[in-house]
Amino acid sequence: MKIIILGAGQVGATLAENLTSEENEITVVDIDAEKLHELQDKLDLQVVCGHCSHPDVLRQAGAEDADMLIAVTRSDEVNMMACQVAYSIFSTPTKIARIRSQQYLKYKEQLFHNHDLPVDHYIAPEQLVTQYIHRLIEYPGALQVLEFAGGKVSLVAVKAYYGGSLVGYALSALKEHMPTVETRVAAIYRKGQAIKPLGTTVIEADDEVFFVAASKHIRLVMNELQKLEESYKRIMIVGGGNIGAGLARILETQYRVKLIERNQKRAEYLSQRLEHTVVFTGDASDQELLAEEQIDQTDVFIAVTNDDEANIMSAMLAKRMGARKTMVLIQRSAYVDLVQGGEIDIAISPQQATISALLTHVRRADIENVYSLRRGAAEAIEAIAHGDENSSKVVGRAIQELKLPPRTTIGAIVRGNDVLIAHDDTVINSNDHVILFLVDKKHITEVEKLFQVNAFFL
Repeated sequence: MKIIILGAGQVGATLAENLTSEENEITVVDIDAEKLHELQDKLDLQVVCGHCSHPDVLRQAGAEDADMLIAVTRSDEVNMMACQVAYSIFSTPTKIARIRSQQYLKYKEQLFHNHDLPVDHYIAPEQLVTQYIHRLIEYPGALQVLEFAGGKVSLVAVKAYYGGSLVGYALSALKEHMPTVETRVAAIYRKGQAIKPLGTTVIEADDEVFFVAASKHIRLVMNELQKLEESYKRIMIVGGGNIGAGLARILETQYRVKLIERNQKRAEYLSQRLEHTVVFTGDASDQELLAEEQIDQTDVFIAVTNDDEANIMSAMLAKRMGARKTMVLIQRSAYVDLVQGGEIDIAISPQQATISALLTHVRRADIENVYSLRRGAAEAIEAIAHGDENSSKVVGRAIQELKLPPRTTIGAIVRGNDVLIAHDDTVINSNDHVILFLVDKKHITEVEKLFQVNAFFL
């Protein structure tokens, strides 16, 4: 596939890195020649230096025969205009834009059509991160909660702790512990290394376990791997930007929410817009302020400002002063693994959330959802099976008959409203939503080919 990526920032660069390894022809456009040279030194791709929405620059990048244009510059306006130029002048089939401003997103239904603004798919990072954090709050103790098939099934990552019913037992004991609940362990990471989950695999304390289950059973399965945490009640949010404000708006009807914002005017604006959230003006790294606001009684401290260092330091301080759980937003993906797991319980990368949403639209075959995991090394995908036994490599076949790539696991199948946890003898039907976990993302093209319908397949 021939793909043009506009913007060589963190998202553009990470996306280019993901796609160049998958037999795609990638061209990256940016006005920063230095960033482009750095990318070209690292990756097998083409670069064009110039303004991302100018027709001649897009022509030089190969827009005339490109399959897809992905606009992820810092400017919403440039991203939208680039999609318009690609549509009007070059008839580019698929156009994706990152849109951050709530002003545009508020009118997305009226704006994003070919006869208005020809954006085929939009990516709203702040909304994605807000939803991601909300799911973590709904499932105390989870490191990640990923939803598939309209929320019917979830892939959850948890750390196994001493005291969990299954720690020290083989995976085969899951059925004995929960005879009425079906689940499948999709992957286990032990000291950063992936371990193939077999029935004989013994779960150890500190293992990071990815399991798949019907969403209604998630808490029951989590209780087997760690002592189930109590539901959160008191939440403190630091940063009143789009993410902080959006999160407060979602949470304030169910939780007791406090929000700290440094800018007085922004704090006053939020106090008028948020109905049940208590808004303060101040610095979250101020010990006196945190003590006054009873940080020792806070269940979750969430730092979502634009400053990585401020988020990290305020969360560390909050944890030492008694906050039960800390979550931080980190823009620099290299920081995520460095800080998570100590005084910071969960580090959240907006880049990874954005990349996941973009990959959903890039994948070949009918891919409904894609989640990039473990800094892009692994992937969880939801593929829809089409065709029949004559045109498909998966339809009408049991899972044990499929030629799955190495270290690829099918965790669940969603058939209509039913969630079927995958077993070797489970047969895939046409229109099934198949949830897969790939420990090694480099095999994604093999999975895509597996789910593509081929009229000549025999």
